[in-house]
Amino acid sequence: MLKDQTVRVVGAMSGTSLDGVDAAEIVTNGHVILEFGESAFHPYTDAQRDVFKSALGKWHDDDIADVSELVETVHAQILSQFSQADWVGFHGQTLAHDPRGRGTHQAGDGAVLAEVLGKTVVWDFRSADVQMGGEGAPLAPFYHFALAKKMGATAPIAMLNLGGVGNLTWIDPSLPHPESDGALLAFDTGPANAPVNDVMQARLGLPFDEDGALAAEGAVDQGIIDAFLQHPYFFRLPPKSLDRNAFSALLDTVADLSNADAVATLTMTCAQAVGQAVTACPSPPSCVYVTGGGRQNATLMGMIRQACDVPIAPIEDAGFDGDMLEAQAFAFLAVRVAKGLPTSAPGTTGVAAAIGGGTVSRPSI
Repeated sequence: MLKDQTVRVVGAMSGTSLDGVDAAEIVTNGHVILEFGESAFHPYTDAQRDVFKSALGKWHDDDIADVSELVETVHAQILSQFSQADWVGFHGQTLAHDPRGRGTHQAGDGAVLAEVLGKTVVWDFRSADVQMGGEGAPLAPFYHFALAKKMGATAPIAMLNLGGVGNLTWIDPSLPHPESDGALLAFDTGPANAPVNDVMQARLGLPFDEDGALAAEGAVDQGIIDAFLQHPYFFRLPPKSLDRNAFSALLDTVADLSNADAVATLTMTCAQAVGQAVTACPSPPSCVYVTGGGRQNATLMGMIRQACDVPIAPIEDAGFDGDMLEAQAFAFLAVRVAKGLPTSAPGTTGVAAAIGGGTVSRPSI
């Protein structure tokens, strides 16, 4: 029966940092992680990245057919490598996210991929949550709960993903299910890699600040950060979520700073926003495990340790792959969607009740 079925599934994630597509395979029944499989990364070319940047903020009724086709093409290329996978979890490329307004928009059609790959594809993970009054993000927390169980955690921990935007999941692994009352609290912390990446690209033609080398050379303008942290978003109670460009005006505040000072200030902004977020947890986590590209930025990690009063460690310290965790998450969620299990709850997205969602597309042959 599908209820008890164990599935080898590959998930794909293309985040707001616009670096490329991660794909990772797991074996799961939608409750526990039984095995980690192969993984792969397909970097976007500069031309592809420019296409996606030009489409940021656009919606379904805009002319984005070429963007959707590019998303589908790139994903088909990487997902076709996973011949052993039974199912696919396809997130698509987020172009716009406005849960209190127009909704959420991920470009790419899972039904097209199902035909191309000849596999069942689960996709459109966020829409149902938004339609039910939730933020539609973050969605990885249910997978974070499974990871906490797999690592044998007993005290509360947190997982911090540093992509284009930062998001934090606080987890109480003593509770039986991710939808259990009080098991999870999740929310976006604020800008993470996106502002730094945008400044690096605009000023130096580089996609990111490798290892935080430029930030380490700069001086932080604390006045800019203090003013920024007065933004109403930081006074809203979680759960809450952000669009990649929600704080695009932040770039204007560093326009007159040198390259190094601008990048140092933006990096510290991310760190201090994380520090504020940790104080919003129901209880101090025994450790914050960091995933995503930001964990490879030594300067950023040092600033986060400075901003927080709890231990900070890369997720690899717990035995997991921080580059592929979000791709694995959408593999895990795909199985939950197909089995009719919840994928978000009041503590993760603010939705009124635990809810599933997503679309299951099967190939016609």
